[in-house]
Amino acid sequence: MNHRLRTFAPVLPVVAVIALLGLPLAPGAGGAGPADAVSGLVVLYCGIRLLRERRRPLTPTAVAVMGLPVLGLSIAAMGASSPGAGLSGLGRYLQIFVLVPAAVVLLVRDRRDFRVLAWSFVSLALWQGAIGVKQYVTATGASYQGEDIRAVGTFGPTDVMGMATVVSFGLICALALALGLGSGSGSGRKDLRQRAVAAGCAFALLLPLALSFSRGAWIATAATCALQLALAGLRRALKVAAAVTAAGVVLVGGFGVGSAMLQERISSITQVTDAPDQSVTDRYTMWAAATAMWREHPLTGVGLKGFPEHRDGNASLALSSGSDTDGAGAGYLKQPLLSPHNMYLLVLSEQGLIGLLTLAGSWLALLVCALRGLYRTHRTGLPGLDCALVSSGLLIWQLIDFMYADIGGPSTVLTAVVFGVAAWWSLVGANAEERPTAATPVRATAEGAMAQ
Repeated sequence: MNHRLRTFAPVLPVVAVIALLGLPLAPGAGGAGPADAVSGLVVLYCGIRLLRERRRPLTPTAVAVMGLPVLGLSIAAMGASSPGAGLSGLGRYLQIFVLVPAAVVLLVRDRRDFRVLAWSFVSLALWQGAIGVKQYVTATGASYQGEDIRAVGTFGPTDVMGMATVVSFGLICALALALGLGSGSGSGRKDLRQRAVAAGCAFALLLPLALSFSRGAWIATAATCALQLALAGLRRALKVAAAVTAAGVVLVGGFGVGSAMLQERISSITQVTDAPDQSVTDRYTMWAAATAMWREHPLTGVGLKGFPEHRDGNASLALSSGSDTDGAGAGYLKQPLLSPHNMYLLVLSEQGLIGLLTLAGSWLALLVCALRGLYRTHRTGLPGLDCALVSSGLLIWQLIDFMYADIGGPSTVLTAVVFGVAAWWSLVGANAEERPTAATPVRATAEGAMAQ
């Protein structure tokens, strides 16, 4: 056991960040949490390791891709309404999109470390999902249509997307492990057992995802899983699609798990333009306000954390005073609408075209490199297809989710880990093409690619 802990010691601080998101939060708590504090320690720990080892850890390409957002963020921070707002906004963005992802890239040394993080995502999702299912069954969740049945895990009603996000990440990782483990020439019984466990976890996570009643998470997860299946091969895609359909029929049709509410929630997805509810109306109104801010300041935006200050001057009267939250151990609260709930429009309004091109450009570069590495791994039959599917899937889910969500809340630190996981495969792991043998273990292969 001690030998195993020493083997994975560098990546364990990142596992700790993920594990801390399973702790219960105080009712009504929002913003940064314990996991954010530990993520700062992870960055410090990584810096100390670099100074002690005195090595060049990243290639120039990796530095350029991961450091690109700093340019737009710095300009937007200088344009903030106050130095305090600029510095706090800059620190948060650097934490989520630069510092923590870079630390993850440097601490993950090979595919074994990568798989530890993937299973950590699955474990956290199972924990939060189990709490969410209990909340639905015992009517102790967040308020939904007058009943306290919405599964939110430990995140509470103020971060209703928290559990849905965690469960989605876990489901994507589980599906990728089930599809990709043992795809190389050196696969064995251990890989087959892990694939069976991963497939079981993926099916188990379908229930809490459904009970989150999160339309955005459903859309992003369905699209991502479909792409994962297509990338893994048509035959597997058809088998898994049939199994998922059967599981859905059993859960909803056979056991009647929230069938009426689920059907109503699903049908509402197609009604966002015909007969939108107030939450959708608020979202459209804030999107229009963000676009108006960008038109006034097209290059640099209104400055970091400037959306709330400029919202009322650019929003129509259709915008409500806030969203109502209740249940899950917290009292009734009117939650103010302080962002457009669209990451691209938030960046465009506060950072302008410069910020959007640098930040989204970095994400696009990671996605292109991840998919290129996936294609290379699939074509050559080298080990690592599971890692390719995990990183590509997580990144695709996040980029889809950013169309109707943005950063904020205790679960945001997990977004930083996701970008780090995707960056490791895109910039390091995908380039380690040598087949692992007894003389050249996987760890040495990946470390060699990192040092090049």
